[in-house]
Amino acid sequence: MRSASLRKLTVGTVAAGLLLTGCGTTAEGGSAAGGAADGPVSGLRILVPNSPGSGYDTTAREAAQVMEETELASGIEVFNLEGAGGTVGLQRLVNEEGNADMLMQMGLGVVGAQYSNQSEATLDQTTPVARLIEEAEAIVVPADSPYQTLDQLVQAWSADPGNVPIGGASNPGGPDHLTAMLLAEEVGIDPTAVNYVAYDGGGELLAGILGGQIAAGATGIGEVAEQAAAGEVRILGVTSEEPVEGVDAPTLTEQGVDLVFTNWRGLVAAPGISEEEAQQHIDLVTEMVESDAWQQVLENQGWTDAFLPGEEFGDFISEESQRVQSVLGELGLA
Repeated sequence: MRSASLRKLTVGTVAAGLLLTGCGTTAEGGSAAGGAADGPVSGLRILVPNSPGSGYDTTAREAAQVMEETELASGIEVFNLEGAGGTVGLQRLVNEEGNADMLMQMGLGVVGAQYSNQSEATLDQTTPVARLIEEAEAIVVPADSPYQTLDQLVQAWSADPGNVPIGGASNPGGPDHLTAMLLAEEVGIDPTAVNYVAYDGGGELLAGILGGQIAAGATGIGEVAEQAAAGEVRILGVTSEEPVEGVDAPTLTEQGVDLVFTNWRGLVAAPGISEEEAQQHIDLVTEMVESDAWQQVLENQGWTDAFLPGEEFGDFISEESQRVQSVLGELGLA
């Protein structure tokens, strides 16, 4: 029986337990980090540290589109630099010290990857801008899978964990990995026996699911909701406390599995920028998340607003890093 601290994972409080991007000028000629009061930001770049089609990629592109639709910014470039669970992109951002015109989309996956990959670049070197959203995870199989229910998957998985590979779009310590490990422990499988296959982003994971390379995947709901609606994949369960609107799948708790887990995503800037430049980024993102257009994105994507700005977000990242190490240690994976 595991400790009570591992039974429920949500974001942002102690009671939640273990949780587990250029140059440019504004219209007035200022830095690309300038706020709407100086005119729309131009020249801003957003680095996505994994593949196109991933949750990070979708979040960054939706945010950029809203900033442009609301005339807070213009000409934002979103670009992908994948590898090593996000730490290749993290190293690039850290190397951009003093560049106030680049942001990086990140989340719990990068928190875990910096730890599991022993990355020289770490998130505490970056400048925190804001946490944006929370999202539940989904346990998903291809539409033609022999596993029609979560119980059927668990029965086969329990009988031979090594021959029932489970995939995720994050390295050890990331949300998909933690979801799979904690689910294994909850249903009585030794997490160290799990055959976890890491993919570098949701697009690659989806190809693995559809290609039959893995028995099931753990991933953010937003990365598979469209394919589920089209009948390409089947979501066997979601890790939220309540069912997700628009997703035809029960929660894990409704199926007798005592596990609630929430992933999160946010934005950080390069190290070495000024306090004024950091505040300009925070102000820009604050105006974006307060817009009606962003609220519509949250609804369309099934995301939960989890806005947390600046230093508060920095403190949160530090707490998450400690939690990830603790969780991996308790599961015997560190």
